[in-house]
Amino acid sequence: MDTGTTEPAGENNADAATPELVIISGMSGAGRSTAAKCLEDLGWFVVDNLPPALIPTMVELGARSQGNVARIAVVVDVRGRQFFDNLRDSLADLDSKQVTRRIVFLESSDDALVRRFESVRRPHPLQGDGRIVDGIAAERDLLRELRGDADLVIDTSSLNVHELRAKMDAQFAGEEEPELRATVMSFGFKYGLPVDADLVVDMRFLPNPHWVPELRPFTGLNEEVANYVYNQPGAKEFLDRYTELLQLIAAGYRREGKRYVTIAVGCTGGKHRSVATAEKLAARIAAEGVETVVVHRDMGRE
Repeated sequence: MDTGTTEPAGENNADAATPELVIISGMSGAGRSTAAKCLEDLGWFVVDNLPPALIPTMVELGARSQGNVARIAVVVDVRGRQFFDNLRDSLADLDSKQVTRRIVFLESSDDALVRRFESVRRPHPLQGDGRIVDGIAAERDLLRELRGDADLVIDTSSLNVHELRAKMDAQFAGEEEPELRATVMSFGFKYGLPVDADLVVDMRFLPNPHWVPELRPFTGLNEEVANYVYNQPGAKEFLDRYTELLQLIAAGYRREGKRYVTIAVGCTGGKHRSVATAEKLAARIAAEGVETVVVHRDMGRE
């Protein structure tokens, strides 16, 4: 049998374009299906509940599609938990082949997840004979390492379906990927830390406009409040020095291939100091060429 013209498997496709890969995971009930559907609407080839061991194979098949499958999104969740031991090996395999891959992790608070499962009258996949909260705790433990490796963490605790889709669109709809995207989020410490924050800034070292009667009804978006906050001793110096620190951090993120960062700016109620600072900080970051989105999580709360 003449085998002289037979090429080893894979060499025919040596020049094939390797698809871009996004791995979607996170807590059950946090919105994985919505995130996947959003990417599908943006033209991604989406595979739900693919065993992690098969991810490299899926990428190879995409590379053979002659450009017809340029972007692949894979949903990995606890339904395939018996395969999670293989995920680390699959990611290492992708890295060795220089595949561009990102991990999107959907997060949500226990309270929000319990409400969602109760509203649809379905058990949590891991609760077994226990309670919903038991299943949630087991899943958090299972996904802890994956969450730590995520390129983008989205907290959906206070998001509806449309708001989650808007966040996904903001991250993936562009034709060209920017080097780094930043979300600057104001929040109130009394409502809890944002779970998707990469960096946290505490503005409670400045006087609280809440105790100034004429400023109390307003927010940090009002000029009067912003002027009051940034006329306080140390306020402008803090903004200047923290901006310089963010420049160093951003350079490091770029070197490490991190594409997304969430900066949480907090004060007591998330209405005055944090809002004013988030706006100013976002403007500084945007001036450095970083695509920036501002979110005021708690500004409308009483």
